[in-house]
Amino acid sequence: MTIPIPIDTSDLRAGAPLHDRLLALLPLVGKWVGEGVGVVASSGEEFRFGQRLSFAHDGRPFLAYESRSWLLDGDGAVIRAAMRESGFWRAGPGEDDLEVQLVNSAGLSEMLTGVAGDLRWELTTEVVVPTPTARQVAGERRLYALRDESLAYATELALPGGDFEPHLNGALRRA
Repeated sequence: MTIPIPIDTSDLRAGAPLHDRLLALLPLVGKWVGEGVGVVASSGEEFRFGQRLSFAHDGRPFLAYESRSWLLDGDGAVIRAAMRESGFWRAGPGEDDLEVQLVNSAGLSEMLTGVAGDLRWELTTEVVVPTPTARQVAGERRLYALRDESLAYATELALPGGDFEPHLNGALRRA
C-alpha cells in the first residue's frame, strides 16, 4: 500500500502553501550555506566553521529546521564534522512571537522564545535540558538577520553561573 505523504519543501514555489501564521518567517525558508567564526565558551579558543542549514515546511504552522556544521582549518578545508542541530520554528501566541524547539548532537534540548521583526529574528532560551553526559549550559541568545541576500547571525552562550558571552557568528547565502 502506498501512503501519499506530503513532502517538506524549502522552495516556496513548490509543495503546500506556507501557513499564514508563518509569514514573519517566510524569508528564512530555503537552504543556506556559509562560514563563520566561534569561541569555545569554556576556554576562549577561537575556531572557524562551515555550515549548511535549511528551513522547510509542509503547510502546517511550523518550519522544520536542520543545521550541520564542520570545523575548518585556516585555508577553509574541512577538519571534521562539528555540531548538528534540528528542531522546529513555530509561531507564538502574538503576531510576531516565535517559539523554537531544538535538539543538538552535544546532548542539549532547548526551548527558545522570541520575536520576528523587519527581517530580524531574536531568540532567547527559556529552558535547556542536557543529557547526563552533556556540557552544562545555562542559556543562549540568538539573533538572525537578512542583509543583502545573506542570512547573518550571532549567538551568545551562558555557562552556569556566568554571563552571556559571544559564541558564534556566521554569514550564509542561499544554496
